[in-house]
Amino acid sequence: MKVEQIYTGCLAHGAYYIESNGEAAIIDPLREVEPYIELAASRNARIKYVFETHFHADFVSGHVDLSNKTGAPIVYGPTTMETGFDMIVAKDGQEFELGNSKVRLLHTPGHTMESSCYLLIDEDGKEKALFTGDTLFIGDVGRPDLAQKVIAELTQEKLASHLYDSLRNKIMPLDNDIIVYPGHGAGSACGKMMSDETTDTLGHQKATNYALNPELTRKEFIEAVLTGLTPPPGYFPQNVLMNITGYPSIDDVVAQGTTPLDVRQFETLAEQDDVLILDTRDAADFAEGFVAGSYNIGIDGSFANWVGTTLKDVKQKLVIVADEERVEEVATRLARIGFDNTLGYLKGGVEAWKAAGKSLDYVKSITAEALAALPSEEVNLMDVRRKSEFESEHVIDAINVPLDYLEDNMAKVDPNKEYYVTCGSGYRSMVFISILKSKGYHNLIDVKGGFTAIKESKKFALSEFKEPTTLL
Repeated sequence: MKVEQIYTGCLAHGAYYIESNGEAAIIDPLREVEPYIELAASRNARIKYVFETHFHADFVSGHVDLSNKTGAPIVYGPTTMETGFDMIVAKDGQEFELGNSKVRLLHTPGHTMESSCYLLIDEDGKEKALFTGDTLFIGDVGRPDLAQKVIAELTQEKLASHLYDSLRNKIMPLDNDIIVYPGHGAGSACGKMMSDETTDTLGHQKATNYALNPELTRKEFIEAVLTGLTPPPGYFPQNVLMNITGYPSIDDVVAQGTTPLDVRQFETLAEQDDVLILDTRDAADFAEGFVAGSYNIGIDGSFANWVGTTLKDVKQKLVIVADEERVEEVATRLARIGFDNTLGYLKGGVEAWKAAGKSLDYVKSITAEALAALPSEEVNLMDVRRKSEFESEHVIDAINVPLDYLEDNMAKVDPNKEYYVTCGSGYRSMVFISILKSKGYHNLIDVKGGFTAIKESKKFALSEFKEPTTLL
């Protein structure tokens, strides 16, 4: 029997490959499914099942394409949801034979109503591993407020109450030596205090995970789980619907997104009102010159999260500026979160744009040391980190305008005033500045290295550090 976690850092997502005696199953696959097919082929195994723990919100799953390409049926837990594809709606406790092993579905509503875990039982009948999806994370549990965005009569309190029962009746009675394989790790917006660890024993989680404290009453549990939640990224409900109704093949989406566009073609598309330029280069390279109006969301940061958070509408038409050798990666990672309307990329990049005699915009930058040398009355410092980060520690008198809720905080930004913009390390501040510049805010200066550089300079008065209670 083989279990392999296939972890994708950009989404903080864990998919799983299980194999026994020539038969394999994939749990919660990403949208690009060829790696799973190739893995099974390399081991002379046949993919027999595609198991889904729930209708995901933070990414478009590969269940439809993987089933179409392999013939493996898609399995969900109990649900009455009408889907755009064939699936097996399994019952609580239903078992599926996989080679010499078995996989038992445990219905664990709470994160969503159909949420289920998969218990792996080896050839000797021993319960070995639990694939928990978004029901149980390492150090946390799935937030119970997402399904209410899709099903109006559900409330986060009702879902949290279901989760309380699921954990205590289905998961906590299991043996301590069972290995927990969650759907996400730290960095995902599906939980608020997830660990950097991506696997653990159930026994250790019982001892350390606040949500598995057997002394908690239902009321105390609900309060603990709901405290620290913030509104989810705007694209989440759209991804849920794509996972329910189905979607175009990722092969077609990536083929369209990697269409090379010459300068004239690129400019013609970019000038259309419903098309946005997405520049995925490093923030420092972007600052030195970019096509005016571009959003900068670097491919080497939390790309998927910030695309989905700042653009929100997965139907947004995009044209791409990227390093040539990474265009396919960009199109693929956009498709992972449902952004299927990428129309192509600027062939030759910014150099081709310059060679055609086109002008470039740029972003002013300043070091933390140079910022500290300015008269304090001339400095308006804007911190675009999350509210929880800012409240944990910040520069005294800085203004917090969180990037993740930019539209709600635009009134804090005076277009006629000069601001020095900082985040954690410089990634989000450039996203922030590029978006505002595209809207006519041009008095924004980036602080190189962000709050990290500010703190290391030891030249700024900081608030007293407070341990954060949420990572959202």
